[in-house]
Amino acid sequence: MDGHEILARRFEENRTKLNAVAYRMLGSTSEAEDAVQEAWLRLSRSDDRAIENLGGWLTTVVGRVCLDMLRSRRSRREEPLDTGMPETHVPDPALGAGPEADPEQQALMADSVGLALLVVLETLDPAERLAFVLHDMFAVPFDEIARIVDRTPAAARQLASRARRRVRGADPDADPDLARKREVVDAFLAAARGGDFEALVAVLDPDVVLRSDIGAGGVGAPALVRGAEAVARQAIMFAPFARSSQSALVDGAPAVISTREDRRFSVMVFTIARGKVVEMSAISDPAHLPGLDLVALDD
Repeated sequence: MDGHEILARRFEENRTKLNAVAYRMLGSTSEAEDAVQEAWLRLSRSDDRAIENLGGWLTTVVGRVCLDMLRSRRSRREEPLDTGMPETHVPDPALGAGPEADPEQQALMADSVGLALLVVLETLDPAERLAFVLHDMFAVPFDEIARIVDRTPAAARQLASRARRRVRGADPDADPDLARKREVVDAFLAAARGGDFEALVAVLDPDVVLRSDIGAGGVGAPALVRGAEAVARQAIMFAPFARSSQSALVDGAPAVISTREDRRFSVMVFTIARGKVVEMSAISDPAHLPGLDLVALDD
């Protein structure tokens, strides 16, 4: 098997997820297939030896392709043709791809993607839609989303927050199961407060990422810790702060407020996927805390 065949096989291993990302971005099975095919063309023209994370690279490429397609679609609407067809793009039904479609692909697309949600997504700005889909549905970190939309991670977070509020306001049934996500966060906190290393690892995704906006001791560049065991060790180190914490929502995502001497000390924002913590963002810089869209909850 030559290098091209190996690359093609690795691409096929990612195709189902890429189709799911593109379908949620575009709401059309045919356009989603076009976006994924464009990703393959770009991959085949690239030096794959320089790509460390092929799945992440392909997701980024598909996101950029879909963003361009959405912007082009919106531009065409600004100069509508008198075709007798409605200007609003109506998404294809998730299961309307025909008998020859891949059953696994159909099932993945249909999962949590009702027609009502897709119609609501059509009302979002292309950048908002991309931020919402990639982060809320596929747990892509905001720093990666920021590179796609050419904005800062904080701006990307705000895009997703605005999109989340619009989705919830237009379609209450699309509201994520916050109660279940809070249970995951509560399990994390209980394990951290008790110093239970095994319980912490159990609630964390193996590839979990912990990001901090400031370095250790409150100085230095932003810090990053990757992996369940490493993040669990960090959580146990900061167990005293977990004991004086309160549940909250930040931009609609589950979070925890830690206090010191009756003053807000830091905010930890959690990204939950598949019942595990996949990303944690620690915000401790006093300059960042006042700008958060934060709602404290009763425990």
